[in-house]
Amino acid sequence: MHIVILHNRDHDLLEEDPGREAREDVMRVAAFLCEALTRGTTHAEPLAVEGNRLDFVDTLRQLQPDLVINLCESLAADSRGEILIPGLLDLLGLPYTGSSALSLGLALHKPKAKELLRARGISTPAFAVVQRPEDVKAVDLPYPLIVKPAHEDASMGVDFDSVVHTPAELARAAIAVLSTFHQPALVEQFIQGREIYVPLLGNAPRRALPLTEIHFGQAFENRPNIVSYKAKWETESPECRDSTSALCRLEDTALEERLIQTAVGAFSALDCQDYGRVDLRVSAEGVPYVIDINPNCDLHPGAGFAKAAAAAGIDYPALANRLVEIALERTHGNPSHRTKGPGTARRVDPPNRNVLAGRGPVRHRAGGPRAHAE
Repeated sequence: MHIVILHNRDHDLLEEDPGREAREDVMRVAAFLCEALTRGTTHAEPLAVEGNRLDFVDTLRQLQPDLVINLCESLAADSRGEILIPGLLDLLGLPYTGSSALSLGLALHKPKAKELLRARGISTPAFAVVQRPEDVKAVDLPYPLIVKPAHEDASMGVDFDSVVHTPAELARAAIAVLSTFHQPALVEQFIQGREIYVPLLGNAPRRALPLTEIHFGQAFENRPNIVSYKAKWETESPECRDSTSALCRLEDTALEERLIQTAVGAFSALDCQDYGRVDLRVSAEGVPYVIDINPNCDLHPGAGFAKAAAAAGIDYPALANRLVEIALERTHGNPSHRTKGPGTARRVDPPNRNVLAGRGPVRHRAGGPRAHAE
């Protein structure tokens, strides 16, 4: 089996990039997955998406791999370009791991994602969107609030000053987002409570891996207990050292069930697939609130998803292979090796398969409209 691990390489594209560390980490994940998957008759190789260049499309068309592992989290150092990659893979007819362009786009458009969650009756903090500095005056939410970029992930733009208690602090934080990230600011009610993550694996059935929780230490005394950008990516910072992730020990089985049901509901609301993580805050009343949905979560062996899998008895090579199996099961109806070429027989596709996956290049019909997806 031939697997291509597609990843962005754009961490050094901008002189001032507030997400540089997160973008650079993707290259390390690709290397770890290559090592884990290259065994026996399976060969995995990395392929970088350089800046805004699209020559990787021609490379993929020539290689025709059996599967693409999609690790791309940005294009030209812009997280909003993430959604283009699955769309291009669909047009190439190549099966890939992870969620579709639609799901990635919804997850990255945090206000739209929250609207979908609320429509499904899934708890998420009350919010407002600030598109211009003057919009701050219209925000009518109870303090404290947290301000973050509306279209970023990996905690970009989140620091201690993101949690605000007064209109002046709100205005300052919102303007910082507008000027730094050139996108709207999402203003949410800040839920003070435990931060618990639910990793999800598979489609039908979809299972929750062991839950993890963030433990905030000394660096967070008299400061907001939040997982900031520094806490995630600046490994030498006090915030990173004092915000450790560990297995969540819940004696309240009813609360654990509510957490899992809320996470699964949120994942399904955005039509996510294969794997991902849902981040929740638990209020003093025991209500789980969805604060983020990560359909393209970090697959580094030292990150939370792999640690949760290990706690379930799935080591890193087994996890990597399971991700391959899940994607092939969804695309072809079984995890067997894909026979290349037109007319390949396969089982009926499940309803959540990739659009056009496994069909080969799109062809134009003579005298008729372009062939397109169901």
